Amino acid sequence: MQTDIITSAQIKKLALETGFDVCGIGKAETVDETNSRRYTEWLANSYHADMDYMARNEEKRLAPTLLVDGCRSVVCVALNYYPKIKQDSNHPQFAYYAYGKDYHDVMNEMLYSLLNKLKSIDGTIEGRAFVDTAPLLERYWAKKSGIGFIGKNSMLIIPKRGSFYFLGELLINKELEYDSPIRLSCGNCTRCIDRCPTRAIVSPGVIDANRCISYQTIENKGVIDEKVAGKLVNCVYGCDICQLACPWNRYARPNSTEAFTPATPFFDLSLERMEEMTEDEYRAIFKGSAVKRAKYSGLKRNLETLKQYRNNNTGNNNVL
Repeated sequence: MQTDIITSAQIKKLALETGFDVCGIGKAETVDETNSRRYTEWLANSYHADMDYMARNEEKRLAPTLLVDGCRSVVCVALNYYPKIKQDSNHPQFAYYAYGKDYHDVMNEMLYSLLNKLKSIDGTIEGRAFVDTAPLLERYWAKKSGIGFIGKNSMLIIPKRGSFYFLGELLINKELEYDSPIRLSCGNCTRCIDRCPTRAIVSPGVIDANRCISYQTIENKGVIDEKVAGKLVNCVYGCDICQLACPWNRYARPNSTEAFTPATPFFDLSLERMEEMTEDEYRAIFKGSAVKRAKYSGLKRNLETLKQYRNNNTGNNNVL
């Protein structure tokens, strides 16, 4: 068993070799008072809608050392998912993150591959991988680890790269050299706020999920709120409008992860084709996809809602 002392530089090098685009490392400690208060206020305002899991395990969410015993460091990684090929803008639109295979599966495999590489160098390393799968403030830790800054649309923005990135973390039991947050912000720009058709960005960095197209078309299992239903802007699963409006995403470049490129049938999903799509066809087209979260019934509900208000929606998501 190797017992060499691993360094932050080695971890970052191995992260890039594993396929991640960016890696930063933060000290595992309690979330600072300002961000703790922002989170509790967000919950108090019911901005999490009926996503009750967001209100559970609040103590652990604000202290990763409670989430993983012996945790000393948070290794944060980011993986580009900006698509190589995009849907026809006249087709019902899927958020870019859902184009290919489920990012939970792809990232989880990569993270454990990275963890195993670390263990091969230092056999005393212990840790766990997370990909939006635990009560962890991912964007906060990505910011703390110096990967990027949090924009007014609440997305993590990586300088000269943009925001079309999946985030993942390794919580490990080693003290390391830590990165510092970068000193950048959105400045006076409000394009994401101005462009959101449902005014879901209620203040810089604060999203009211009740108004959010992504929440309504994915997480909401009931009828889509009528205040949102008429403003779907051709979105049938998720929404990228605030990201597409962001000037930082002029730097977005196609990803190099083959798993994020969907098969041809996905690109054939016109309104008419989706109307005809059977449940068996749905399972075949979206096998292993994040779209399964909405289920066939949810996707059909979204489509029917979109059709109902389609005459009022003349725009599309392609604003870059």
